[in-house]
Amino acid sequence: MSATPATPVLVANEATSKRPSREQALEAVRTLIAWAGDNPERPGLIDTPKRVVDAYGEWFDGYEADAAKELSRTFEDVTGYDDMVILRDIEVESHCEHHMAPFLGKAYVAYLPGEKVVGISKLARVVEIFARRLQNQETLTNDIIDAIESHLQPKGVAVMLDAEHQCMTTRGVHHRHVSTITTRFTGAFKDDPALMDRFLKLAKA
Repeated sequence: MSATPATPVLVANEATSKRPSREQALEAVRTLIAWAGDNPERPGLIDTPKRVVDAYGEWFDGYEADAAKELSRTFEDVTGYDDMVILRDIEVESHCEHHMAPFLGKAYVAYLPGEKVVGISKLARVVEIFARRLQNQETLTNDIIDAIESHLQPKGVAVMLDAEHQCMTTRGVHHRHVSTITTRFTGAFKDDPALMDRFLKLAKA
């Protein structure tokens, strides 16, 4: 699977500065309701555009967040710790950029510290920032690992995503309970098969 370059945060922020107005977004939802065959003015749907726009504001708030800022506060005193740091079962809630349907799953992230470590919550936050954008799973995997590589300069990074895509389960082929797994390894994880294998075993332990 070929790597896809990560979308720079600057590009995302430039896109958000050109957003339509809230009223335009509300009208777009009304149009979609009417296109689906219903009446956007009936009582059960009258407030739906507001709810949808509010939900989109939450689902896609990653466009206004900066992974670099989350990873900027680092610590150098690790009292000689020289093994991997791994986070398992980070919730992934993202949306497919092809159909805007959710894909849901888990992320497993590890890095081998160089001279800097970061608060563990920041790694989970990086996953969340990139997941809360229109994505495909391959790009999301790359975005996470590239941010950690760039800002922590670790000896190596490992990322695995395991997710179910509702664009596959609720439309199209309608195959349920099929998960997609993507992985990427850099540095020591890529060069040392034993370290890579240990990450994979710990991730799924």
